[in-house]
Amino acid sequence: MPVPEPDIEVPEGDSKKGAKLFKAKCAQCHTIEKGGNAKQGPPLWGLSGRQSGTYDGFAYSEANKNSGIIWSDKHLFEYLLNPKKYIPGTKMVFAGIKKEKERADLVAFMRDMN
Repeated sequence: MPVPEPDIEVPEGDSKKGAKLFKAKCAQCHTIEKGGNAKQGPPLWGLSGRQSGTYDGFAYSEANKNSGIIWSDKHLFEYLLNPKKYIPGTKMVFAGIKKEKERADLVAFMRDMN
């Protein structure tokens, strides 16, 4: 059963700043370009609207597969604050991004890439 989106407004982000953040904080484990391969984490091309834990060929945690999240800007914005809190049991070993502006920039970049 899908999890409702968080009742939040995602602040306007700067996609160019988000691209730099992606390179610095995400690209070690994820690709975002169309046709990108899985690395330590799954490819993020086409993430918006995708059920969490469903990219073919990636070994997700049961927590991710069973989370009920359909990825959106709102879910992503909250997830990036603290992935292990948002999906308890996730294998993602990223501590999160505390600054709202940085999360908004990253969400804007990921939206533009998809």
